[in-house]
Amino acid sequence: MKRQIPNILTCFNLLTGTVAILLALRDQIEMASLLLILAAIFDFLDGFSARLLNAQSVIGPDLDSLADLVSFGVAPAMIVLVWSESCFLNLPPYLQTDWIYFLRYIIFLNPILAAVRLAKFNHDERQKEAFIGLATPANAFFLGFIPYAAEELTLLGNYWVVLSVTLIFSLLLVANIQMFSLKFTNFRFKENLIRYIFLFLSLILLILFRLGSFPVIILMYILLSFGIRVFQPINRS
Repeated sequence: MKRQIPNILTCFNLLTGTVAILLALRDQIEMASLLLILAAIFDFLDGFSARLLNAQSVIGPDLDSLADLVSFGVAPAMIVLVWSESCFLNLPPYLQTDWIYFLRYIIFLNPILAAVRLAKFNHDERQKEAFIGLATPANAFFLGFIPYAAEELTLLGNYWVVLSVTLIFSLLLVANIQMFSLKFTNFRFKENLIRYIFLFLSLILLILFRLGSFPVIILMYILLSFGIRVFQPINRS
């Protein structure tokens, strides 16, 4: 039974993501966004419990990837798809044409490339200490919380901006760019300086802007990762 605990937690991640999709399609996108947080908690707990209990299983990584695809690929895409509907209706009448409306389906590229990213992750030895490309939870926390952030950043209610950032984040999922991991192997300040800086700034943003801060936090994460890359280029050997 002990060996099944991580897989059970992974299934809760999958269930949460599935319910988030259902809520998004029912236009309850703010509640759907909140469920992404719960899915991320289950995603953390399944790996943590597997290490704690030494209960790794053969199907664990594949099951985890399937759950992450639903919760951090499909669910945020559905949230943005529904959000883009209201953004489209805010366009001037002369721009509310069928072909411009059809452009919103570029959002489906996001879960497709999330699937590619997750498949590569399971077989890429370079991603033990850092990520190559944007991790799917980060993707979900940016896209899935756009409706919250739009309350402060009205630009995120613009149809063209929403489609553009969705395309950019889709490409970041499979970009050959090194991004730092938040996993601590020890807690020494010098070795984890970038992590401590990121967590400290994230806490401040959460206090100031609450749930609407998530897209800004993810942007900060990406910029910090780019900054690290300037001084520590990715090893391509």
